[in-house]
Amino acid sequence: MSDTKTPKLRSAAWFDNPDNPGMTALYIERYLNFGITREELQSGKPIIGIAQTGSDLSPCNRHHLELAKRVREGIRDAGGIAFEFPVHPIQETGKRPTATLDRNLAYLGLVELLYGYPIDGVVLTIGCDKTTPACLMAAATVNIPAIALSVGPMLNGWYKGERTGSGTIVWKARQMLAAGEIDYKGFMDLVASSAPSVGFCNTMGTATTMNSLAEALGMQLPGAAAIPAPYRERGAISYETGKRIVDMVREDLKPSDIMTREAFENAIVVNSAIGGSTNAPIHLNGIARHLGVELDNDDWQEIGHDVPLLVNLQPAGEYLGEDYFHAGGVPAVVAELMRNGKLPHPGALTVNGRGIGDNCDGVVTDLPDVIKPFNNPMKDKAGFINLKGNLFDSAIMKTSVISEEFRDRYLSNPDDPEAFEGRAVVFEGPEDYHDNIDNPDLEIDEHCMLFIRGTGPIGYPGGAEVVNMQPPAALIKRGITSLPCIGDGRQSGTSGSPSILNASPEAAAMGGLALLKSGDRVRIDLRKGTADILISDEELAQRRTDLEAAGGFKIAESQTPWQEIQRAMIGQFDKGMVLEPAVKYQDVAHTKGLPRDNH
Repeated sequence: MSDTKTPKLRSAAWFDNPDNPGMTALYIERYLNFGITREELQSGKPIIGIAQTGSDLSPCNRHHLELAKRVREGIRDAGGIAFEFPVHPIQETGKRPTATLDRNLAYLGLVELLYGYPIDGVVLTIGCDKTTPACLMAAATVNIPAIALSVGPMLNGWYKGERTGSGTIVWKARQMLAAGEIDYKGFMDLVASSAPSVGFCNTMGTATTMNSLAEALGMQLPGAAAIPAPYRERGAISYETGKRIVDMVREDLKPSDIMTREAFENAIVVNSAIGGSTNAPIHLNGIARHLGVELDNDDWQEIGHDVPLLVNLQPAGEYLGEDYFHAGGVPAVVAELMRNGKLPHPGALTVNGRGIGDNCDGVVTDLPDVIKPFNNPMKDKAGFINLKGNLFDSAIMKTSVISEEFRDRYLSNPDDPEAFEGRAVVFEGPEDYHDNIDNPDLEIDEHCMLFIRGTGPIGYPGGAEVVNMQPPAALIKRGITSLPCIGDGRQSGTSGSPSILNASPEAAAMGGLALLKSGDRVRIDLRKGTADILISDEELAQRRTDLEAAGGFKIAESQTPWQEIQRAMIGQFDKGMVLEPAVKYQDVAHTKGLPRDNH
């Protein structure tokens, strides 16, 4: 327990305010009705919230219902009082039309909970893709002491003696089904084998990425991200997390003290080293905006592009979550980067009150085939490229998943290296793609580029994981398993496709993708960082005029009130896809004072 003098607790304004006995009595009497005592609530012990993201609707996070018991014990043993409450559920594989639609909804709800209730600090239970940024964004906005706790990855999946990675195996199974190698039952059996236990995706998808980056940002205890969900160490770290948040309240250690510009730069470097998801820039840029920290996609390329790929996990590699944990997880990656002078800010503060460099110094992996040595990486440069041109102002390409087959086919022209051109085939959303990808009239060959639009934050709505399109079955049977894919939607982090995605502005915001036509020639140049329709500026301007005169780019109707509300105020992917009016609300626990009384 820390000897630091506890600052005045927010919860005292509810539960122990002699200047307003009427309101104090009203607040406190109802909280007594389940057995907690007035002596406890007026003891000066901090009230610690457990922001519970686990539920039957969120199977990847459901284990938090059990882990919260250990968190409670840690809070109690450290001298705090635990209040557990639900967070709006987000399940990547369950929510239609897309889980991204609910990230900002969960954020809004959690902001109101953290600000409007008697909570002095909070444990953020994170795991499935969008739960991590939603929780961190809310903690950033309110800025009371907060610590994140990952639910952990599933155990390794196995099928006929081979590792099967959750999410990643879906793309392989689709290719096998298209090639006639498996039938419907075989498809189901193969994919189901990849999810053998509680926990989030055991691949380096968005879940493992975002949980690793929460640790790299300093918001989790060292080593917390990679522990598999069923392991005993996961219960132990839950207990330690509960203990630590109580002292964080006493020390008044807040998200703004931890998630600094330096911490974000560290996270960008770690993301490249682990082969992290293209969803990471969306979420980290969004968290940064709620803190007032400047961060954009140019930073991701400048800071992260030249960092080597060290972690050998599917989809870029061969191993899975249990292997990542046994190899040392984030601390082993950070230590390897530090030994080679690649971690920009070893002194960046973390939730345990120490610098990330102090936490990880001297860690050595026991499995060098899973976390590679810096001088023998999987790829020399594994970061993102931020592409710009008349198609969009910003779009991300993940270089760590560029296969040799893709590179040989598209990026190895000695007269035009790292660049390719092709004929555009444009799909108006995923339904159009699924209905027509095998249509012979489109004459799709290995020289085409597949485009999809109407799939961004406004257009879908929410931004769909649909850019990683597979070629027509006829090409797959010829051994051509990937074509260049470009779009204003997202891509699952479990996919190994080197797509160009998160295009901003999206077609629904009248970005250049809205003006593209099937049959146009398009050029992508990775050296110059450009992506352009090969038509004149005059032709492009005329297309824009014609489209605006026709009423603009057509999008699907909203199906719920939230879809309409979010569409009216949502920002673009490169700006973090945040609710733009929310950005001005920063550090509200300190800048807005206490909420007004309710009676």
